[in-house]
Amino acid sequence: QVQLVESGGGLVRQGESLRLSCVASGRRLSINTMGWFRQAPGEERELVATITSGGATKYANSVKGRFTISRDSGRNTWHLQMNSLNPEDTAVYYCYAHSEIVVNVEGARHEFDSWGQGTQVTVYS
Repeated sequence: QVQLVESGGGLVRQGESLRLSCVASGRRLSINTMGWFRQAPGEERELVATITSGGATKYANSVKGRFTISRDSGRNTWHLQMNSLNPEDTAVYYCYAHSEIVVNVEGARHEFDSWGQGTQVTVYS
């Protein structure tokens, strides 16, 4: 299993920045994709950004050019630098990890997703 703990949320003015961090524990070496999702009130949870163990990144169109995802080399910590925040970015942000474990000598794999508890980001104008 993988446990995730986020930090770094808060209340900021429009145009300001925040940096979220996620720390993984447990079977962290099984993680091959790390990322962030968010959920605003009354909305579905949506992808914000992901980064693979190889360093490939993916962003939602709404955050491209403003947010940057990065990870530490040990694959147990990753970050979301959020610049030029606006009220539409207000949401609970969830840390995410996708893991894959080889379960037998034939190479069968068990895949699972892990989630943090969420951290609130509120942007006011």
